[in-house]
Amino acid sequence: MTKSGSSAKDADFFTTADDETEVNGDGVLTERSSRVAAAHRLLRRSRRTEAGEFLAEGAQAVTEALAYAREHPGIVLELFVTPDAAARHVDLVRAAYAADVEVSVVNRRAMELLSDTQTPQGLIARCASLDVPLARALGDGAKLVAVLVDANDPGNAGTVVRLADAAGADAVVFAGESVDPFNPKAVRASVGSIFHLPVARAVDVDEVLAALAGAGLSVLATTGSADTDLDAAARDGVLDLPTAWLFGSEAHGLPGHVIEAADASVRVPIHGRAESLNLATAAAICLYASASAQRRES
Repeated sequence: MTKSGSSAKDADFFTTADDETEVNGDGVLTERSSRVAAAHRLLRRSRRTEAGEFLAEGAQAVTEALAYAREHPGIVLELFVTPDAAARHVDLVRAAYAADVEVSVVNRRAMELLSDTQTPQGLIARCASLDVPLARALGDGAKLVAVLVDANDPGNAGTVVRLADAAGADAVVFAGESVDPFNPKAVRASVGSIFHLPVARAVDVDEVLAALAGAGLSVLATTGSADTDLDAAARDGVLDLPTAWLFGSEAHGLPGHVIEAADASVRVPIHGRAESLNLATAAAICLYASASAQRRES
């Protein structure tokens, strides 16, 4: 199929379905396509777990996914794109073909079914899950790790992945009953960082704490009631050590037994009249404080 206004050179960017009942008159997959229906089910956590796949939406996420796929073939399984988005992002469609990724052009309604946003960007990659075993995430001398314990907001969780990436952290661990890091909103909030550093999941928080200690990491619990604030921890050299920061849920913070099991608890000082900081803000402050201290030491 050649899109009106496209060059002949770009004509082979567009694929068609074998089943003619699933395409419109232009050879574009419709919302009735079995491939679209299967990918739509990945919006549910149970299906993502069962299939070992997730969706990454938007130009930046797809860019990072395809860059990762060049080094790790098979991670990106399919690129869904609308004709308009294909015309806007010819470079990404080319990159998908170069990475041997199947490109499926879909109509607007099909894209709406694949997206969990009000205004889909027209690009969604179907990817194989990226989570790694906890031992691998903490291996190779990890010096800075972010651990989310029972975090339930996907937007904040994805933002913490992005912050950890920006701070140069070695891994992010989702512990306990935390949100799925491959939830579409979490992936979108990570802005592609989900492809940049190891992500591990473990339901047993005690197992995570033991693994952190076994990896030689100083475990610091964040809580507003801690006697030690971040400034004091920095002055005392606490942040110079290889560190795993524990962050709790937005509503309830860290469970008491987790705080007690940590090597120390630390609070972010609030010098003004704000009641508290949200998870992502606190994580940014703590991760960058550790990153700065560790870089001074090195």
